[in-house]
Amino acid sequence: MNLDAYLRRIGYDGPLQPNVEVLDALAFRHATSIAFENLDPFAGQAVELAPDAIERKLVDAGRGGYCFEHNLLLAQALAAVGFDVSGLAARVLWTQPDDAITARSHMLLRVDMEQGTRLVDVGFGGSTLTTSLALRDGDEQATPHEPFRLLQRDGDWRMQVRLPDRWATLYRFDLQCQYPVDYEASNYFLSTHPASHFVTGLRVARPVAGGRHALRDRELSFHRLGGESERRTLQDVDELRDVLEGTFGIRVPQSPRLQARLAGLFPG
Repeated sequence: MNLDAYLRRIGYDGPLQPNVEVLDALAFRHATSIAFENLDPFAGQAVELAPDAIERKLVDAGRGGYCFEHNLLLAQALAAVGFDVSGLAARVLWTQPDDAITARSHMLLRVDMEQGTRLVDVGFGGSTLTTSLALRDGDEQATPHEPFRLLQRDGDWRMQVRLPDRWATLYRFDLQCQYPVDYEASNYFLSTHPASHFVTGLRVARPVAGGRHALRDRELSFHRLGGESERRTLQDVDELRDVLEGTFGIRVPQSPRLQARLAGLFPG
């Protein structure tokens, strides 16, 4: 991995010792610099998980990606710095009951340190973590954005975020180590299947200091920390491309197929 190029991409020039402070700094800079986006699946292009493909896309080409791309890239960087990092798999429960049986379609990272085990996840879209969490049952943990907590039940862990009126479960996971090959089937389904929401609609997100930007098809939102959310509907494809490039920092590819899909979001 070209670690220097990655660090330039996320705007990080601090220390590189494998400790909690550096882990949190890298997670924050990654999450706020590289957008969550599904332009490739939306345009009918399968997502590649080979390390060099991810690095070319997210680092060299100025693009974003979804959970597998984000967390596999960060895992490479953390390993290069000297962290003991491994992958985990989760069942997404956002908008689902806590006991729902969903596919293991999400990736997060486990980092083992002298100070204890930490969890990192820079690829959960509109509610992605912007720091690491201690693997600890029940305690509310502050982040640069919303508070999070982990709950252990019947051998599984639940990742929860504090919304203004309640705790909401994002996903359920266990601590069985996953390898890159374990993500290939889920990645293929999510990036190619006609029923995948990454194929049928546009999903983009980026946390920034003070809030979170989110785009769902034509609907643009800014969720201000501790304040009201702002929403507006984009009016045409030119405005959409401007938002993708300006608000989300994505270097939008000049693809006729992508242009057609983006234009198709606007009736008439």
